[in-house]
Amino acid sequence: MTVVEPKQGTERDPAENAEVQSPEQRERDETFMRAALAEADRAYAIREVPVGCVMVDPEGVIVSRGSNLREASKDPTAHAEMFAIRAASEALGTFRLDRLTAYVTLEPCPMCAGALVLGRVGRVVYGCSDPKAGAVDTLFGIGRTPALNHRFAVTAGVLEVECAERLKRFFAELRASGKKG
Repeated sequence: MTVVEPKQGTERDPAENAEVQSPEQRERDETFMRAALAEADRAYAIREVPVGCVMVDPEGVIVSRGSNLREASKDPTAHAEMFAIRAASEALGTFRLDRLTAYVTLEPCPMCAGALVLGRVGRVVYGCSDPKAGAVDTLFGIGRTPALNHRFAVTAGVLEVECAERLKRFFAELRASGKKG
């Protein structure tokens, strides 16, 4: 697991900014990632890509939840993070979500990372990297670049194996059925 704080530049070396997490913080992150995994399981149950997200306040209260619904809604923006961000804004009565941590099972894509910036989320914790669309660490540094009006702290790799396994299983089943994903 890597904890990376926002940097001043866009070029990042996660090892350079890694911090040691306390056992309490690690346990808290794993607890809420399990809640995000439950959301991913809800998506999986209806044959959606199994990605889940929960937004948590500093007191440890889950403010909102989201799971992917792109196929069911026929909406390319129906990502777990988008639902969770919208629900958190509605629940709190503000778009400023700076006190919240977003726990998401898959590294956010450019759209979702941009929405996390625009929502001014304080911290993003994700399970597994996304080599094709990951916009927080893998392909881009959205959420870290000083060119944007907001930056957030990032913790990567929380329950990484569990998060990746759900995705691998889903896509293996999809390929076996002959459907496109």
